[in-house]
Amino acid sequence: MSDHSPSVCWLGTGRYTNPLDDTQTKKWATLAELGIDMRVIGFSTDLRFRHFAQSAHFYLLPELPTAVLRYLELFLLAPWLLLWLALRYNVQAIISRSPIDGAIGAFVKLALRLLGRRVALVVESHGDFEISSFQQRQLSGAKIYSAVLNVCARFALRHADRLRSVSAMTRRQLEAYAPTTPMHQFMGWLDSRAFTETPRAVPLSKSQNVVYAGVLIPRKGVHILIEAFAQIAVQFPETLLYLVGDARINEAYARQLKAEVERFGLRSRVVFVGAVSQQALATYLGRARVLVLPSVSEGLGRVLVEAMLCGTPVIGSAVDGIPDVVQDGITGYLVPPGDVDALARQIAEVLNDLEIEAMGARARAFAETFFSPEAYVEGYRHLLDEALSGTRHDRQPAAV
Repeated sequence: MSDHSPSVCWLGTGRYTNPLDDTQTKKWATLAELGIDMRVIGFSTDLRFRHFAQSAHFYLLPELPTAVLRYLELFLLAPWLLLWLALRYNVQAIISRSPIDGAIGAFVKLALRLLGRRVALVVESHGDFEISSFQQRQLSGAKIYSAVLNVCARFALRHADRLRSVSAMTRRQLEAYAPTTPMHQFMGWLDSRAFTETPRAVPLSKSQNVVYAGVLIPRKGVHILIEAFAQIAVQFPETLLYLVGDARINEAYARQLKAEVERFGLRSRVVFVGAVSQQALATYLGRARVLVLPSVSEGLGRVLVEAMLCGTPVIGSAVDGIPDVVQDGITGYLVPPGDVDALARQIAEVLNDLEIEAMGARARAFAETFFSPEAYVEGYRHLLDEALSGTRHDRQPAAV
């Protein structure tokens, strides 16, 4: 890489292993095609500070045990780390992974301006940043927490030079705060080859498995799926429900789900798999009849695309960004969020569908056009070309 390559720093609450896992390795190796110096501020997966280089340079804060503590840590330490990186490595663009984290980027942008340095701020949104934190876990002092996050988001979006959304819903939400800021829209990273290159272990028409994949949190509506499955369990005695995902974010909710399974007498029919690699997830999806995502809020629903890449139809809630992905009756089905009866009827219809192979083929064809690593890189290339070109022109400072 040339010494004159622009330097860009990503900032967010993402967790990274050292070395990176397979999916993150592919993501950052792909982004390295941009030919820029990449720096990343995030969290480690333990209580240690970590710094290492693997396609990008990673500066990781210790992962404290609760979300509130992690945000406090991020807001106390990341501004100074980011400021040092900007001065030491001539960072020309900051990419904040959410409007909340973007407040840190905005602060550093203004501090650098006082030092005679210009840096572009890109603020991304991958979900409903206004309420999603409260749908994931129980929080004491939720009103105060919400007010603080709202102030952070407004401050970030007021000073952003470019915005990035991943769906029509996230685009509309960002535009409500910053209607005149240039917007770019493309979905987040997806390890597509892990799904397209894993052959189906069971033909779609022979499978009876129903799969959910995602973290086990209330926002994902997993309790709705369990109740819907209970309605059809007798009708389809060979069908199993696999819940693939991490339960650690909200352990109380995970315990509630297991209690519901016991209450419905489904212990032998519902399998709590836990968190798995992308390769393992591809195997579960390649054995499934249908992937169900019954979320009540969802920025886009990346797992829907992952399932389709395996040739597996999907059922998703007709909410937020999910209709951007699911073509009702063509690649899968949309149901009203929170409607247990509608979800049960739709699962039963899929399990009875004699033409399910045709829907699986349509789902895969759509997913292969909806996302590609090449389009992901080009999305960032165009976004950064615009953002970096803006730093070459003098502009009046924005009001704090």
